[in-house]
Amino acid sequence: MDHPADYQDSTRCVQAGLPEPVPGEPLLPGPVFAAPYHLDPAGPAPDQDGYARMDSPTRRRLESAIGSLEGGDCLVFASGQSAITGLLLSVLRPGDTTVLPADGYYTVREFAASTLRAQGLAVMLAPTAGPYPPLVGVRLALLETPANPGLDVCDIAAVAAIARAAGTLLAVDNTTATPLGQQPLALGADVVVGSGTKALAGHSDLLLGYLVTRNEALLARLRQWRNQTGAVPGAFDAWLAHRSLATLDLRLSRQSANAAAVAAMLASRTDVDGVRWPGLPGDPSYAVAARQMRRIPGVVSFDLGSAERVARFLRGCRLVAAATSFGGVHTTADRRAQWGDDVAEGFVRLSCGIEDTDDLLADLSAGLDGAG
Repeated sequence: MDHPADYQDSTRCVQAGLPEPVPGEPLLPGPVFAAPYHLDPAGPAPDQDGYARMDSPTRRRLESAIGSLEGGDCLVFASGQSAITGLLLSVLRPGDTTVLPADGYYTVREFAASTLRAQGLAVMLAPTAGPYPPLVGVRLALLETPANPGLDVCDIAAVAAIARAAGTLLAVDNTTATPLGQQPLALGADVVVGSGTKALAGHSDLLLGYLVTRNEALLARLRQWRNQTGAVPGAFDAWLAHRSLATLDLRLSRQSANAAAVAAMLASRTDVDGVRWPGLPGDPSYAVAARQMRRIPGVVSFDLGSAERVARFLRGCRLVAAATSFGGVHTTADRRAQWGDDVAEGFVRLSCGIEDTDDLLADLSAGLDGAG
């Protein structure tokens, strides 16, 4: 269903990807569970579904919804990792050079070390906050902003100008920000990649990835890669994600408000170090984030000094679950060093949920008081 572009965020989220209304039909049709479909006896037609690896009405509705929010044409994948590896492997060839975030999602760097370099690609790493190389001779540059887990922010428009001058394809991982937080395509990026597992779907109950671009040739290449590798989400996961999009604005609003309050509280304590949240005045990324982002996500990072102190903090909290991933409706905390991230042993990534702000602040304070 097409809707005016001047609708505000909640309206856009509620209406995204819905079919035209038909009396007696549901607002959001249920998932279509099918592998093969009936074919015309004369052979498959271009506008007919034939096999679910390539064709799925449930998946197309979700792609329409995410594409309308990101501002381009969308392909969804089985996970965020399958989306980003699909992008890298479908675009890069032996002998190419790529630039990846030095401080972004660590599994992307592991993939580069174990797979891309083994296939004869040159991999350069650049910190999200810069400086960036001139990109001359670079086939693909990937940004992740805000970076996960350190929350540095990159000036997308500035790097896009460098990439454009060098003839470099620029991709932006928009997982942490979500399309309601920033619009990388509008800022000059060629393709957006995201993990819908996180805040986009937001209920910690599915895996999902996506790519969005306005480049038709690139879209065709990415679609061919996905169809040939089979990296598609199931019908029920696609339907759950589409259903969840309707509350995206509401969830992000509470999560961001909670993060603002939590970041201010943490920064006021003498027993907490290294508080990072791009919306906090004084944060190293505050100026860029204020200029570039429409809203700041609900993720805060800080350092408690040791793994033991983090464990005591988590045991002292009643509302904060120890869990990886982020962006869900429940507040979670993750000691990232345990997974291999290059961070201090006491580094915590806190993902604010949608609990009442006063309750969350009281719970976090109690946990910190008991951590010693």
